[in-house]
Amino acid sequence: MSFVTTSDGVALYYKDWGPRDAQPIVFHHGWPLSADDWDAQMLFFVQHGYRVVAHDRRGHGRSSQVADGHDMDHYAADASAVAEHLDLRNAVHIGHSTGGGEAARYVARFGEPQGRVAKAVLVSAVPPLMLKTDANPDGLPLDVFDGFRAALADNRAQFFFDVASGPFYGFNREGAKVYPAVIQNWWRQGMMGSAKAHYDGIKAFSETDQSEDLKAIGVPTLVLHGEDDQIVPIGAAALKSIKLLRNGRLKTYPGLPHGMLTVNADVLNADLLAFVRENSPA
Repeated sequence: MSFVTTSDGVALYYKDWGPRDAQPIVFHHGWPLSADDWDAQMLFFVQHGYRVVAHDRRGHGRSSQVADGHDMDHYAADASAVAEHLDLRNAVHIGHSTGGGEAARYVARFGEPQGRVAKAVLVSAVPPLMLKTDANPDGLPLDVFDGFRAALADNRAQFFFDVASGPFYGFNREGAKVYPAVIQNWWRQGMMGSAKAHYDGIKAFSETDQSEDLKAIGVPTLVLHGEDDQIVPIGAAALKSIKLLRNGRLKTYPGLPHGMLTVNADVLNADLLAFVRENSPA
């Protein structure tokens, strides 16, 4: 297995598939998952000739289960460690959910200043802020996230099963087609990681205001969000992000859930490919 060690001694697992001279597509996974959550996209893009890279966030998947650093600053610095180790340039960074926050902070603080990034995509992403405040009335109340923490501490296995079998993929909606194996795979990825990382990560994805990150991003950025996202409210996320991005474009999907990258991969992959190819050399 391939690992890179960060400056503070964390071993990050990563996948790196495809031609080394091809344009890199870098994927940032959501909470509490792993690089495996991007299987449908990585296979799709490598088959279209791209180099595809994804790492397990610290404390997640196969990466080190360290006690500290479960915040957006460390997430972004870790992503930069992978990009620098592999010397990724002209890359398209695609982040889902919490990974969207990681990608936004990475692009703003590391990727663009280093000249490594061509484009970005935020899918069902948490920026600019999930927490409900006076200035962000469309967010979720703090007691929702306190409930997440309590459920995780009480019975993480059951909590993860309930999230995956219900709101994450919209399987709790009347008439929804339920994929038991998708639920099992979400649970598998979550239980591979550290309970400490997952517990601390709730604060990271819910309380980090990334307005300044979005304002700092200058590369073309595509914002994609399902209109029936029960995890990250579209009003607090995509509809606000697009107003802060200097070079952004928004596309929403009626009826699609938070986990649309998996259960609607055919739709999302086509849109991602079109954006990656746009204005690129033939």
